[in-house]
Amino acid sequence: MTYDHYFRSAIDRLHTENRYRVFCDLERLAGRFPHALHHADGAAREVVMWCSNDYLGMGQHPVVVSALMETAERMGAGAGGTRNIAGNNHPLVMLEAELADLHGKEAGLAFTSGFVSNEAAISTIAKLLPDCLILSDELNHASMIAGTRHSGCEKVIFRHNDLDHLEELLKAAGRDRAKLIAFESVYSMDGDVSPIGAICDLAERHNAMTYLDEVHAVGMYGARGGGIAERDGVMSRVDVIEGTLAKAFGVIGGYVTGKRDVIDAIRSYAPGFIFTTALPPAIAAAAQASVRHLKTSDIERKAQQDRVAATKAALVARRLPLMANDTHIVPLLVGDPAKAKAATDRLLDKHRIYVQPINYPTVPRGTERLRITPTPFHDDALVDALVDALEEVWTALELPRTKDRAAA
Repeated sequence: MTYDHYFRSAIDRLHTENRYRVFCDLERLAGRFPHALHHADGAAREVVMWCSNDYLGMGQHPVVVSALMETAERMGAGAGGTRNIAGNNHPLVMLEAELADLHGKEAGLAFTSGFVSNEAAISTIAKLLPDCLILSDELNHASMIAGTRHSGCEKVIFRHNDLDHLEELLKAAGRDRAKLIAFESVYSMDGDVSPIGAICDLAERHNAMTYLDEVHAVGMYGARGGGIAERDGVMSRVDVIEGTLAKAFGVIGGYVTGKRDVIDAIRSYAPGFIFTTALPPAIAAAAQASVRHLKTSDIERKAQQDRVAATKAALVARRLPLMANDTHIVPLLVGDPAKAKAATDRLLDKHRIYVQPINYPTVPRGTERLRITPTPFHDDALVDALVDALEEVWTALELPRTKDRAAA
């Protein structure tokens, strides 16, 4: 058997389907975000990033950077072990308390990434419940799907944000069976929002637990950055709230918050938590500084919302195919993987604008898109440059536009 053949064939299939992903070699410029250096062919050119998940630019905020540097100088670079063996550092304990407070919960638990937190928490919660049925929104993130699969429990998928379908499935399961409803607040590729309060109504009526992924909403919404659940006044009704430290908070890591016994059970049983090295103290301190800052500062959120509105208005005015929503996500529909890649290549090569194409399996086939993420630092000049560049690309590649401004 020639093993290499199978790996080469798998990669060739991605090329054939125009889904092979090329990573940009980028060097973010602290103090000049969203500007970065793009390294290619032995040279470095300055580009403007328009697809970063550092939504508020907190990755370069002086409070965050100072906390990271001071803690690294004081405590060193690494954690030194798992949480159970030497890695349970004080900044990490303080971070978890900060996160529990953010969501009004009894306890929090930090993980090395948002993917790991979802996979570990969902699978562990479901395993510990007798004969648990997981009810999962059909557009849930891959990490939630992984957690559902690894639980070994029965699952049913409800149509996206479809309350009638969810209630039908809850009724069929019966009130006495253990049930976990897993869903997101902001769905990051379309930018739509779940009806959290209404889902909690159903959960309470049919005796189910709720598990809410707020990764694209924490830091962004609510008076203290607690997410859509805080904004809508329903945080206390959600059993487990999961989030990330790698997007609006600008650092890295994931977490879950909830009642003390639930979080302690995850801590005690989840392999993805037990058998991995802890977040380093400098990272934990930086994340805590970001969370704490955004609890009291609304400047970043308001500025970001202003930039999103300006970008969307400019796209609509040019009849570029904005996929409309009420959140900070700005998707432009292309509908073809090869054309999406060609569009982003042209943006980078000709206009020095970096946007990554979004293809299957991240989005369904035929809905390939460009996903634009304005930040507080994308000023009017950068917005104008973006829409001028998109205008040129759409014309050069003969990409579809909206029929009229109202359609966008």
